Amino acid sequence: METLQSFLEWAWARHHNVLSWYIRPLFLIPFCYFAYRRSGPGMATTVVALMTSMFWFPAPSNPSPAVIAALEAERAYLLGEWTWGKILLAMIVPLTFIALGAAFWQRSLLLGLVVVNGMVLTKVVWTSVFFDQAGFHAHLLPALTGLAIFDTLFIVWIRFRKKPPKPAETGSP
Repeated sequence: METLQSFLEWAWARHHNVLSWYIRPLFLIPFCYFAYRRSGPGMATTVVALMTSMFWFPAPSNPSPAVIAALEAERAYLLGEWTWGKILLAMIVPLTFIALGAAFWQRSLLLGLVVVNGMVLTKVVWTSVFFDQAGFHAHLLPALTGLAIFDTLFIVWIRFRKKPPKPAETGSP
């Protein structure tokens, strides 16, 4: 148990590095790509990468007070009492990933775009409710930057993707 506690403290300190905050929304890109390609292993690998990305970067020597405030609010929320409402709210995360995967798996690109934007904007609203103003602003830029990158790449992909050839017309004019 002590080893687990040491690992969690090590990971939590590294989560204070805002680089992990900027890359986390970008994991939606490979997740959607693998769903579109109908690759369950690719989707699962992306989710594992997303879940571990919080400790890929070194712990900052002097974390921003806003980052500290945001993460303390998150910690207090996660370690606080778990009511039915809180459990239902937490279910939004896996349910939206399922919806996102299903949208791209079924090639419903517009629905996929709506789900991604809804996911990020829901997280922004959640932070506005549960974080103080400094913590909210610390989270806002990484979330919106990731969303802007996703939406831009999505639009570029839609614009330049190869369309399947049209079936040959039969009969004479």
